[in-house]
Order: sequence, then C-alpha cells, then structure tokens
Amino acid sequence: MKLPLEQFTVESLHVVVCESEAEMGAAAASMAADVLREAINRSGSARVILATGNSQYALARALQSEDGVAWSRVTGFHMDEYVGIDADHPASFRRWMRERIQEPLGVQMNYIAGDADDLQTECDRYEALLRQAPIDLVCMGIGENGHVAFNEPGDADFDDPRWARVVDLQAESIAQQVGEGHFPDLDAVPTRAITLTVPALMSAKNVIVSVPEKRKADAVAATLSDAVSTRCPATVLRRKGGTLFLEPDSFATWAGTRPART
Repeated sequence: MKLPLEQFTVESLHVVVCESEAEMGAAAASMAADVLREAINRSGSARVILATGNSQYALARALQSEDGVAWSRVTGFHMDEYVGIDADHPASFRRWMRERIQEPLGVQMNYIAGDADDLQTECDRYEALLRQAPIDLVCMGIGENGHVAFNEPGDADFDDPRWARVVDLQAESIAQQVGEGHFPDLDAVPTRAITLTVPALMSAKNVIVSVPEKRKADAVAATLSDAVSTRCPATVLRRKGGTLFLEPDSFATWAGTRPART
C-alpha cells in the first residue's frame, strides 16, 4: 500500500487523499480491519455498520485481502434499503451486502427488509437490534447531494430520536441510482427507503468514509467547507470526527477552492 498523496484535518475530520480508487479502498480496509481486530481482541466480537453502492466497491474488495480478522465474530448491519423491492432484486442493498460481504467474508449480517408488510414495525425491529450493544465501526460514503445513508438535504435530523425510519428520496438521489447503473430509468427507482438516521450512524466509536469519483467532488467540497447543517448532511462528519478517504478525482473541487495554507 502506497503512502497517501496528502493528509490534513478539517475540524475533527481527518482527510486522506490516496493515489487511486484502489489505493483508497486498501487504506480504508486496512483501518477498518485494525478497528475490528482490536474490538474482537478486547471483547470477543465486533459490530459494524456498512454502506453499499459504487463508492464502496474498492473497500469491499480490499477487505477480502485483510488477514487476521475473525469475520465470524463480526456482526454487520447495512444502512438502508429501498421500500418495495425484495432481497434478490439486482439493485437491492441486501443483495449487494450478501454478495460482497456476507458470503466472501462470513460476517453475520442483519438485514433491513424493505419489502416488509409493516414498515414501521420493521424500523422498530432493526433499531432494537442496533441498540443492543455499541457499534464499533461505521464504513460509509457520501451521496452526490451530500446525503449520508438516505438522510437527505433539508430532511436529515442530526438529533433524530429514531435510529431507523422511512424516508422519501429526493430527485438527486433517484437520479444518482440511475447514473450508477442500478436502475434502467428514473421511473424504475423506488421513491422511498428505510434508512438509518444520522444519530445511528454517528453512534459508532469509529467512522471511516470512502468517496471516489469526480461526480462526488462537489459534495466532498461542501462536506469540508459548508456550515455544519442538514443542508449538506455529510457536514456532520466534521463534528463527529473520523477519517475521510479520497482519491484525486473526488478531491478535485476542494483542492481547487480550499483556503491557501500559511
């Protein structure tokens, strides 16, 4: 693994810029594995919340090369699922997690049933599982509009008393799913999802954020420079802390606009 191109801190958030998306994934996976090994050594098990989607491919691949993690002692949670699609749908986040985390690694996964008959009961069930014990790690991304999980701009609540809820997806998030190739057109994308809330994500002892690609560059810049508010939900990361892994394309907007260093 190569040394990063650059490292710096914005408020409580440490930023690491890697040479490529593959190097970004390897660096994030190495840190995640360290956190999990330490938790298992300390208490015999570890609990992790994991994101899905294109931004997490490199991390998921790199985790398979990490040695010395007792994956069978890791309990995993995913952070969102579309309402109304089943676990085998090509765009299902349950399927993404099953194929890239559960099956290759042996993590004991808990899943959100977006096709449950009673969505509120499903939110209650999943929230209860999350609250059973502390979360050691969250591995997440940032959406093109600055969302985290499916906590959307203007609708996210940094003090939400709930840890899981049903939300409406904004037009930008729906378009992102089509742009990433998960759905053929806008009409095919579900308009609602069950998501973990911001407090659920920020409850983790350790936060690792992986954000590749040019299309995320403006959201990264907003995360690092906008006022901390729900207008850009990802700005909460500067308050919580953690490590944000980038590569040159996702770093580009911030690199061109950040204040000069003295």
